[in-house]
Amino acid sequence: MTDPSIPDALTRTLRTVLRPVVRLMLARGVTLPLAVELLKRVFVQVALEESDAGKPVTDSRVSLLTGVHRKDVKRLRNLPSAHAGLPRTVSLGAQLVSLWTRRAPWVDEHGQPRPLPRLASAGGDLSFDALVATVSKDIRARPVLDEWLRLGVARLTERDEVVLNAAAFVPQEGFEEKLSYLALHVGDHAMAAVENTLGRSDPWFERSVHYRGLSVSEVDALRARASDLGMSALQALNGEVKDDTPAADGDAVNRRFTFGVYFYADDERSEESR
Repeated sequence: MTDPSIPDALTRTLRTVLRPVVRLMLARGVTLPLAVELLKRVFVQVALEESDAGKPVTDSRVSLLTGVHRKDVKRLRNLPSAHAGLPRTVSLGAQLVSLWTRRAPWVDEHGQPRPLPRLASAGGDLSFDALVATVSKDIRARPVLDEWLRLGVARLTERDEVVLNAAAFVPQEGFEEKLSYLALHVGDHAMAAVENTLGRSDPWFERSVHYRGLSVSEVDALRARASDLGMSALQALNGEVKDDTPAADGDAVNRRFTFGVYFYADDERSEESR
């Protein structure tokens, strides 16, 4: 089914954007009926968010805007927000890694995360126990460490020291944790791109380098180089965040940001089906 009022370029773009999402859904058994239900929910919630502030929005109005049946609008508008947040375990982990990679005394003279004695009885205030206690008094260090060892985020040395693998903080295992980062990274990247496409007056920074006709070895070398450059950029920006600095008078502390770098390669012929 096509709508002559919708430009072909837009439908092609939507198909391209949806392809990886559908691939994920098919891989995890999400069928079309469930996908349609999810899409209805997002349509309704976005329509409510985009409506004029302070003005009541009727079910009929939302139904007219979205094409979702009015009885479904009534059912869906009171559900919790569709925004995906990080689970508590991932949020805690992000805070720990941030602290461990850019704050004294957790970094060494070269700005690298120190190996930490696992127990406070061995390392005192400079131990993994102390690091976790700095971020949360409610969660014990041992469960955090066990999960990190499972995911490859950290390792234990023969001296019973915890060594951080900061580059592997996006978990190598743990599907739910990976989904949280998928929601954060793709969601924010897509939102920036959409706002720029719709004509944001102060466009978000969104750039990429892309070439065709390269060999596998050339792409492999560029991938390694991109990884090094990207990690350097992320670590540099991470070091400039001063989240413990008091806000200026009248400056609300309610903003967040995401900065990401990505690399992807594929055969040119795979684009023909998009």
